[in-house]
Amino acid sequence: MKHYTVTFQPDGKIISIHSGATILEAAEQAGIILNSVCGGAGTCGKCAVSVGGGEKQVLGCQYKIESDLTVIIDSESRFFEAKILQHGIDRQVKIAPSILEKKPELGKTAGKVFGAALDIGTSTLVAKLIDMSDGSCAATAATENPQIRFGDDVISRIAYAETEGGLDDLHKGLIKSINLLIGRLCEKGRIKRSDIYEITAVGNTAMSHIFLKFPVRSLGQAPYKAYCLEAQDRGAKEMGLKINPAGSVHTMENIAGFVGSDTTAVALAVGMEKMDKMTLVVDIGTNGELILGTKAKMFAASCAAGPALEGARISQGSRAVKGAIERVLVKDGDIELDIIGAEGGASARSICGSGLIDAVAVMLDAGLIEATGRMVKQVGSKVPDDIADRVIEQDGQGAFVLARNANNGCGPVILTQGDIRETQLAKAAIRAGIKLLQKKMGIADGDIEQVLLAGAFGNYIQRQSAKRIGLLCDVDLEKIHFVGNAASVGAQMVLVSSECRSLVGELVKKIEYVEIANESDFQAVFADSLMFGTI
Repeated sequence: MKHYTVTFQPDGKIISIHSGATILEAAEQAGIILNSVCGGAGTCGKCAVSVGGGEKQVLGCQYKIESDLTVIIDSESRFFEAKILQHGIDRQVKIAPSILEKKPELGKTAGKVFGAALDIGTSTLVAKLIDMSDGSCAATAATENPQIRFGDDVISRIAYAETEGGLDDLHKGLIKSINLLIGRLCEKGRIKRSDIYEITAVGNTAMSHIFLKFPVRSLGQAPYKAYCLEAQDRGAKEMGLKINPAGSVHTMENIAGFVGSDTTAVALAVGMEKMDKMTLVVDIGTNGELILGTKAKMFAASCAAGPALEGARISQGSRAVKGAIERVLVKDGDIELDIIGAEGGASARSICGSGLIDAVAVMLDAGLIEATGRMVKQVGSKVPDDIADRVIEQDGQGAFVLARNANNGCGPVILTQGDIRETQLAKAAIRAGIKLLQKKMGIADGDIEQVLLAGAFGNYIQRQSAKRIGLLCDVDLEKIHFVGNAASVGAQMVLVSSECRSLVGELVKKIEYVEIANESDFQAVFADSLMFGTI
């Protein structure tokens, strides 16, 4: 079979690949992850690249290579340039690592004893290098999950895992990326791989199963049961992870088929086992995970929010990359935008999740979106002229110009009616989940004493905007707190504390899983949650 040379710019990477391969496949071979959130189906349009000297733009997942080629990739088509929240809350624990209890000679004979805490997200991987002597974090590294090319949600990954060789592909790609992260940790921490003796890993149930190479078939069909919920211990060498050959890997307990060990880790990090206040924990990612309760009683659920709040399925949506609108506010009668990378001269080219929630909130306040979610074509007389001028018609429906970009050649950034509908679906899934857990607990909004927002997305959204669009329950803003990457913190706690490792097993037993889609009134609650409220 004939092979062709493909040059990727501005990376300067050159690879040889067989004829008929797609640019997406060639990019992967070159170590470049394209933003293909539809899994290569050609429907999302996010993997657009330029060929032919930059004169022609094509979709990387659809364009087949039949000659030597130069491919130019812009930042919005990449995954590795996204902002990833790497840090989270800190909770004091007694430093007594299980690895040193099992192998006490390590603390006496080894020059350095380190561990790594790993958060395997559907979209991102975050690893922290931990000094086992004092529990301090020596380095942090993050990257996107390479499985993203098989789809932006766990259902797509599960479906691919069921194809011939699919699970092996997903597992190998994940292990390869984790090994690269470990290498970066060692470089930053100025240590050798052999100085790392243990890894603790958390993730949603599907990611944990793929990491351990467990069968995933049962996760993709009702009643969505996990192959295994228990904590697992493996040899690092057996897993193909490049740390000390005698090192080990520990994965934390999952809660249910769609509530994984990352949620367990969040519960540990925020101290749910000793929580007296009625607390709602919301971890918003590709899926939304919820915990509601106190130390006496806890419920957990997963919401199929989809990736809209991470920028996917939004016409000009993106992750938090350079040029993405991350804040939308009203100032002096017009829209003002915060753009990632603006300090370096970047112009608005897309909108990420936090900006999307802000934009919808601003439009609701201005009366540009009705409670049903329909965007108006004709604005009221009370709307400032500069904002009214941004309302246009597109494909027979209302649309809103966020950034005109008249002078920089980027083209306008527009929020469409379809984008509003995608936002509605995502926010309704989360809000319906919260309502159904409240019903299980027998409480109203006013009974919730604090809301803890976890995860990267939760850390960047504006509390007022999230409340305005109805994403969160109706509580005072001062009751809403950001706790950062709590899943990563929980993984770190289990790494350095045998006491925490034991505590997790007891904590999981206290959490009752609720399959909200099976609740008798789910459809009614979801439909009600689609509506935008009025203030």
